Amino acid sequence: MQDNSNYFVWVNERQNTLNEIMKKLFISALIGLSAMTLLTGCAWQVGGGHKSVTMGPTTGQQLIDLQKAKDAGAITDAEYQAQKAKLLGSQ
Repeated sequence: MQDNSNYFVWVNERQNTLNEIMKKLFISALIGLSAMTLLTGCAWQVGGGHKSVTMGPTTGQQLIDLQKAKDAGAITDAEYQAQKAKLLGSQ
C-alpha cells in the first residue's frame, strides 16, 4: 500500500511540474506574439485594412502618350503643341 501512495505522490508532483512548465511556455508565447503584433503594426490596422492610393500617369508618361498620338496621326502638330504646353504648364 505504501508503494502505491508514493507512486501517486510522485505522479502528482510530476503533474504539478508539467503544469508549471506549460504555464511558463504559454506566457512566453503570448508575450512573443503580442510583441510581434505590436512591432509589425498589426495592432493599429485591425479593421482598417490597407489603404491604396491610385496615382495617375506621370507627366513624362503623358508626354510619351501625346507623342505617340501625334505620330499615329490621332492629333495634329498644333494639338500636340497645345497639349504639351498645357502639361508642362501644370507642373
